[in-house]
Amino acid sequence: MHGFWAALTTPAGPGVRPPAPVSGRRGRRWAYALVLGLAAVLIPVTSTVLSEDYGLPGAIAVSLAFAQAGPLLLAVTRPLQAWWIVIIADTAGALLLLFTPPGQHSWPWPPTVIVGYLVLCLALGLRERRSTIVAVWTVTLVLSLGLGFLAQDRSDGTNVLLTVLSGVVLLVFGAVRERTDAQRRLAEQETISEAERARRTLLEERARIARELHDVVAHHMSVISVQADSAPYRLSGLPHEAREEFGAIAGTARESLSEMRRLLGVLRSEEAGGERAPQPGLDRLGQLAEATVRAGVPTELAVEEGLSGLPQAVQLSVYRIVQEALANVVRHAPGAPARVSVTAAEGRTADAGAGGRGARADSGADAGAGSGARADATAGALTVLIVNGRASGPAGPPLETTGTGHGLVGMRERVRLVGGTLDTGPLPDGGFRVAARIPLNHTAPPDGKDPTPS
Repeated sequence: MHGFWAALTTPAGPGVRPPAPVSGRRGRRWAYALVLGLAAVLIPVTSTVLSEDYGLPGAIAVSLAFAQAGPLLLAVTRPLQAWWIVIIADTAGALLLLFTPPGQHSWPWPPTVIVGYLVLCLALGLRERRSTIVAVWTVTLVLSLGLGFLAQDRSDGTNVLLTVLSGVVLLVFGAVRERTDAQRRLAEQETISEAERARRTLLEERARIARELHDVVAHHMSVISVQADSAPYRLSGLPHEAREEFGAIAGTARESLSEMRRLLGVLRSEEAGGERAPQPGLDRLGQLAEATVRAGVPTELAVEEGLSGLPQAVQLSVYRIVQEALANVVRHAPGAPARVSVTAAEGRTADAGAGGRGARADSGADAGAGSGARADATAGALTVLIVNGRASGPAGPPLETTGTGHGLVGMRERVRLVGGTLDTGPLPDGGFRVAARIPLNHTAPPDGKDPTPS
């Protein structure tokens, strides 16, 4: 009983009631206009019927007409409160009609009462929760049957008619409201799921990049450790303090490698457990282009000479960007010709790249000169451009099984990693363009913000 009373006295709150199917400022205006027109018709008709056909005094008839039809305006936003006013007014009107002379008139519910009540039930079905709708119909049933038994000689069956019609209206429009609510919740869930999928994809790609960078950083740390360990044997006449310093450097490098292995154990997923191959660089772009041709996409590759001395992280990012772009061509534009170019902007000379390569082969005292040559080699920026035409054939086989499958998300993360910019978009002829600009003297930004456009 407590739950039944609560259903009648507690309107659905913001956390329980879904938005009305007619929502928005324009929808409310239309609803108010329709209800206002209906009330403007029902009020004078009801007062006329009650006074002339049933014989009620004019003041009472007008008051009942306003009490029975006026609350329909409130039903647009507060249907349960409007129902309370209307049900009390309708019941009072039925009881007052018992004191009028009997005649050939409907009792206990005149036709105008039935019309107004059904419109109110429509609003209740669209706005209130199921328990409230059931409680409203139960009260309607009890009142109709009670009035019918109270004066069986005057009842003409309108009590049964109102009970049946109100139940049908409440059932139909309540079902419409619940279906609309379910569709809205489904749309919200799909939006949330899409956002979660995008976030998960981004995190997976970042974890993959971190795993790949581990190999690059581990290589450099291994070089530091080996050079520090071998320095006392390669360089004669070192003082005792210098030997101890080299030993400390070697020990710190080995400790860092151990910590990095633990970090890799956290980042490496079960699917990535078998990754043991060296990380690819610019020298693998030719193989990637050949694989794309075998997949049914004519591919042109142009790589500027003298770029092999670039940092491994930059080479890895370039390879992955080209890999993802060509994989997208195979998947979404089968048969379309593709063109790949990797060029260095002004500020970098080809012979500097050669110096960089020579520096890597040197050791000992020559290492400092090699580092200077490499610094010159990494001045300026690198431009990676992948352009494809319109699709002209069926989809080909997968390009590589080692791709991430994350498309533009992976490219943006690769470019963000090296502080570059990424520009993607369709071409007027139906093709697609991917352009990445990677600074070759990049240091990670302290704020960690993504420099690439979204």
